[in-house]
Amino acid sequence: MAKTHNVTEFIFLGLSSNPEVQKVCFVIFLLLYIAIVLGNFLIVLTVMSSRSLGSPMYFFLSYLSFVEICYASTTAPRLISDLLAERKAISLWGCMTQLSFIHFFAGTEIFLLTVMAYDRYVAICKPLNYTTIMNRQVCAFLVGAAWIWGLVHSLAQILLIFHLPFCGPNVIDHYFCDVLPLMKLACSDTFLIGLLIVANGGTLSVISFVVLLASYVVILLHLRTRSSEGRRKALSTCGSHITVVTLFFGPCVFIYLRPSTTLSADKMVAVFYTVITPLLNPVIYSLRNAEVKKAMKRLWVRAMKLDQK
Repeated sequence: MAKTHNVTEFIFLGLSSNPEVQKVCFVIFLLLYIAIVLGNFLIVLTVMSSRSLGSPMYFFLSYLSFVEICYASTTAPRLISDLLAERKAISLWGCMTQLSFIHFFAGTEIFLLTVMAYDRYVAICKPLNYTTIMNRQVCAFLVGAAWIWGLVHSLAQILLIFHLPFCGPNVIDHYFCDVLPLMKLACSDTFLIGLLIVANGGTLSVISFVVLLASYVVILLHLRTRSSEGRRKALSTCGSHITVVTLFFGPCVFIYLRPSTTLSADKMVAVFYTVITPLLNPVIYSLRNAEVKKAMKRLWVRAMKLDQK
């Protein structure tokens, strides 16, 4: 079937059709988005300005925080503005652009989380070779690979969706453009496309999650030979990462590792991995990491001294 796009725009139904609920949601999501940007930017600024946070772990954490800001910014500003709009419309090209950026930053984040797990594995299981294995060149290469992986993942998703013909309904029961709601509007059979999307998105999430869990199982087994203080410090660091991984991968697996069907819970689950998880990232890493908290305090003291001058 030839590709046709008679539809030039899509209409979002959003989170709710109740005007009062929309006003409340506007305030809540505006505050959450501000917290996401400020919290993650604070981590980036803290890592960049602190010599004590010069290890690869914090190098990757700063990039993860930057990705979280970008990832949340692909959906949150649009969600916030639409909560006060009577007509929640987006052009076809705007929809495809949003879709591509969402999966670009999501794919990049998946790779970064996997890299951070590998970094913890090397630091704990091969401490004598850590600085040699995770040198600056390797860290820069891994971050570059994460961006490239995100680009490849995004291109695969957008090519699969853009190939579909949209010639009829244009109402999306969601608050942003994503693959499953768009497939529901296509006027052709989407079974094969759905399988390819599951293979690209869902399988990617599952494989990455399994690799992450396997790496932490190895780490936990290795920690049996460490002192109690060494185990406590390693588990504290790994615990933060495991929490972020679980919060991000759980909803992604729920959404993308199933047949091309939409559920009523999809929007609430999407709120979790597009807004809540980016919000929790700085909270988890700062509250559970003594070095980050100390560096933030030093940064605050320096800022106060500069302000007094």
